Amino acid sequence: MDGMLKEGSFENKTIIVTGGGTGLGRAMGEYLLKLGANLVITSRKIEVLEKAAEEMTSKSEGQVLPIPCDIRKYDEIENVLSEAESKFGKIDGVLNNAAGNFISPTERLSNRAFDIVIDIVLRGTSNFTLAAGKNWIAKKQAGVFLNIVTTYAWTGSGYVVPSACAKAGVLAMTRSLAVEWAKYNIRSNAIAPGPFPTEGAWKRLFPKEVADQIDPIKRIPVRRFGEHQELANLAAYLMSDYAAYVNGEVVTIDGGEWLQGGGEFNGLEAITPEMWDVLEKMRSKK
Repeated sequence: MDGMLKEGSFENKTIIVTGGGTGLGRAMGEYLLKLGANLVITSRKIEVLEKAAEEMTSKSEGQVLPIPCDIRKYDEIENVLSEAESKFGKIDGVLNNAAGNFISPTERLSNRAFDIVIDIVLRGTSNFTLAAGKNWIAKKQAGVFLNIVTTYAWTGSGYVVPSACAKAGVLAMTRSLAVEWAKYNIRSNAIAPGPFPTEGAWKRLFPKEVADQIDPIKRIPVRRFGEHQELANLAAYLMSDYAAYVNGEVVTIDGGEWLQGGGEFNGLEAITPEMWDVLEKMRSKK
């Protein structure tokens, strides 16, 4: 679970991480900081950001700039870009990580519940992408976007329909801009993580009552959850100059979970060797 890039890989680079004060956003940001990046972390709660920044800098020599921002509000995003450039001179990459999600039968959702998820995930990501992209293009500066999506962005999924819709939109935007903005030396890629337990989001999506009924680890062929450093390694690579030829790609990191769920007969794993013996004998008699 060590970091995979060499020290100094992000020296003199400034990276913005939305939702960077907690969970996976913080884990990815901490690794970028360790690699020499100037880190800008955003979320709506400044007290969370300031606490995270203090803890991060206590373990690293890098600089962390916490800026409160509601990514649904374009003017607040423009303020983040302005403050980041005032502090560090330029911005080199944006990691669109902020999201919102909850599990529910769709017929139980209000239109407001739908709006909340769509606004944060799709509108928020598109807002930040548009603001940062226009800034880079106007200044003739290279840049890189990394968007956090999900495997059900292309398959869909029941019980998280607003999130599935929003993440599918983010994935489409990632691939579209990879083509359109490549001429400006702006790359766009995405990561589709599987289960990487966190204190906040994981408990909302898999509360104990649900986990007791549907053991999420049984859905993963490698039979374990992801480690945060594994995701951080992938994120750092895709945002680094080592991935300069990777553009418009979505990389899945889920231990094979979505493939197991996608195969029509994958559920046959539940059949015991003894049951297979019986089935084989039945087949041989025909």
